[in-house]
Amino acid sequence: MSRPAGPGGGANLADILERVLDKGIVIAGDIQVNLLDIELLTIKVRLLVASVERAKEMGIDWWEHDPSLSSGSKREDLLEENERLRAQLELARGERAEQ
Repeated sequence: MSRPAGPGGGANLADILERVLDKGIVIAGDIQVNLLDIELLTIKVRLLVASVERAKEMGIDWWEHDPSLSSGSKREDLLEENERLRAQLELARGERAEQ
């Protein structure tokens, strides 16, 4: 349910936010610090604002694989560690049986 536009013909904040999240918006900028024509520091800023669904459509899903953000990624790490420890245990049992 959209509200009618006000006297200025502008959209309300919810409509703007919905449109931005649906389409996505990219903000990019570079900052350089030079001293006597020597580049000391360069900062590249890239900001993408979009919904999760839209980001996935664009092929962006880093939050699913970042261990600090994804419980699924932590689970995969634990499964890999578990397999590695089981292999070490089996190796140790085999060496012990040979003695």
